[in-house]
Amino acid sequence: MSRTQITVLFLVIYVLAMIIVGIWNRKSENSEDYFLASRKLPAWLLAITFIASWWGGGSAIDVVDHAHQNGLSSFWIYGVPVLVATALMLLFAKGIRNVGTISQPQLMNQRYNSKVALMLTIFIVIFMVLAATVQVIVMGRFFNAFFDMSYENGAILGTAIVLTYSLFGGFKGVVITDLLQFVFFLFTGIFLFYLAYTKAGGMEAVKSVAEINGKDGYTSFFNNVGDNLAYVITFGTSWMIQANVWQRISAAKKATDARKMMLFSFIAFIPLYLMVTYTGMFSSVFYETVPEGGIVPNMISEVSSPVLSAILFVGLSAAIMSTMDSLINTGALSLTVDIYQKYINPKVSPKKSVVIARLSTFLMALLALLIALRIQSVLKISWIGSDFLTTGAFIPLVLGFLWARGTSKAAVISMLFGIGFSTYNLIVALGVDLPIAWEVASAKQAIIGISISLILYVVISFFTKDDRDKSNRFIEKANILER
Repeated sequence: MSRTQITVLFLVIYVLAMIIVGIWNRKSENSEDYFLASRKLPAWLLAITFIASWWGGGSAIDVVDHAHQNGLSSFWIYGVPVLVATALMLLFAKGIRNVGTISQPQLMNQRYNSKVALMLTIFIVIFMVLAATVQVIVMGRFFNAFFDMSYENGAILGTAIVLTYSLFGGFKGVVITDLLQFVFFLFTGIFLFYLAYTKAGGMEAVKSVAEINGKDGYTSFFNNVGDNLAYVITFGTSWMIQANVWQRISAAKKATDARKMMLFSFIAFIPLYLMVTYTGMFSSVFYETVPEGGIVPNMISEVSSPVLSAILFVGLSAAIMSTMDSLINTGALSLTVDIYQKYINPKVSPKKSVVIARLSTFLMALLALLIALRIQSVLKISWIGSDFLTTGAFIPLVLGFLWARGTSKAAVISMLFGIGFSTYNLIVALGVDLPIAWEVASAKQAIIGISISLILYVVISFFTKDDRDKSNRFIEKANILER
């Protein structure tokens, strides 16, 4: 059998295994069962699915390519934001789980009102669609580079695979498949790190090549940190409030499990992101430039053993899929619980809510695929989604746990500003000639956006009537400051 035939065979076996897991876990009595697995999952399993959802396609391909170009400081693009977001979630995990809602908008409805909840739902759906689009793009490119198929067909095939097993199993199916996918990709990541290290000849060779190419500070962690601050601020704050992370915290058995989940994840992210960063640095010795299709797919295709190459291919596919399924499931949660059940059919039966959940899952995947077929820029899509979430939702969400004086009107106006600010920057980024006092997708833009959002929230809170009893009840229930 040829390399391609063996790879296709392994992929088919893998897909069938994922579908079987999904069908095996298809029984869901209600939306809480479908989206939170009845809150019966252990902390270690939730930690793995959390790690799998963030250490996915972007890390597997993008970090390696960036590290090839820029060295150790590339860790700041994804690694530092992930650690910042995880550390913040370690502080807030207890409060989120204590509130005990199924979704973020339900939580914000308890803290503020239904208007704030609806606006947050809009932010979540937009972000999840765009974030899932990134994974569809990565999958399409990966299949295009490895198989004799177009980008479009690769994107459609990858989306269809994820949709098939996600549609049946719900959150429990996603968690179990994430466990299997994490094991696959961990093997791939370790193997590629070892392969790159041995092929390069160690760090001395990396330093020599960097010196020859005039790359000063290539092995310095703090080299040109200022260039990456925009990623730290925007990605770190938006990922901290990412609804699929809160979904996993809400799915924990109890608050202590939620904190354990975040602690396990924080510790694991450090070596995992360092590993892919160093893989990219080692590759600078034997790749003069980043090859078309990316370093990781090319390294896999160059492995001499067709069986091993096929296993590595499935491992990388697993990483991308584990991120995509998480994003699609969380977006479907918002469509089902926060839109359909709240505004369209509040009296929906538990059985029908599961049907709606599956339809929502299909819709999320379809929207992500349609966007990916039109726009193929990973960086552009990632920034758009994160900017909307950071500027529009970070301040009301975080201060809602900490400051009882914060009002619903202040939250609404702060979020409206976020929509307007992010939309304006998006229009400029797309080429429309509009006046702007900062560079788009810069640290200055991120700081200005979140600062104005904070000022609006605080000032308007002092000038509008608050519901102090409701706020205090929420904060006391969250009990975030008490150990």
